[in-house]
Amino acid sequence: MIIAFGNDHAGYPLKSDLLSILAGLEVEIIDHGSYDPDPVDFPDIARLVCNSVRQGKADRGILLCGTGIGAAIAANKLPGIRAGVCHDVHSAHQGVEHDDMNVLCLGGKIIGAWLARDIVESFVGARFSDDVDLRRRVQKLADIELEAARELIGCTKSG
Repeated sequence: MIIAFGNDHAGYPLKSDLLSILAGLEVEIIDHGSYDPDPVDFPDIARLVCNSVRQGKADRGILLCGTGIGAAIAANKLPGIRAGVCHDVHSAHQGVEHDDMNVLCLGGKIIGAWLARDIVESFVGARFSDDVDLRRRVQKLADIELEAARELIGCTKSG
C-alpha cells in the first residue's frame, strides 16, 4: 500500500512517530511535508496529499494537523476524497469498511503516539466492504458530489 502523508506545523511533533509506524507496517510513503516546525497552511498540504490519492499515486492519505478538523475540511473539498477525523480505533477501520474513507485525519495536539499507532494500524489494515448497501451509499456520496459540481458550472442535465 502507498500512503500519501502530510502535516502542518501543529502536527509536526507527531510526524516522525507516524512515519515510523507506517514504515513498520511496510507501507510506502509519499511525504508531502511539512519538513520542519515552521508555520505552513494546512490547505496547501491537504491539496498535495489528496491529489496523490485522486491521481492514483497513493492508495490512501494521512493528514496530521493540530486537531485534524482543518485538514478534513480541506481534504473534503476535493472531488473523490472521503476524509474523516479519527481519534479512536473503531472509527478508523469502520470509516474505511463502511464509508470507503480514503484519507485519515489526525490531531497531533489531541492524541499521542501510542493511540496514533493503533489508529493508523487500524486504518491501513481495513478494507472497504463488499456489502451492496454500503457500496450504494458510497455511490450516493459520489452522486451528491457530481450534482454539486454541475450546479457550480451551471449544468443541470445529467450525462
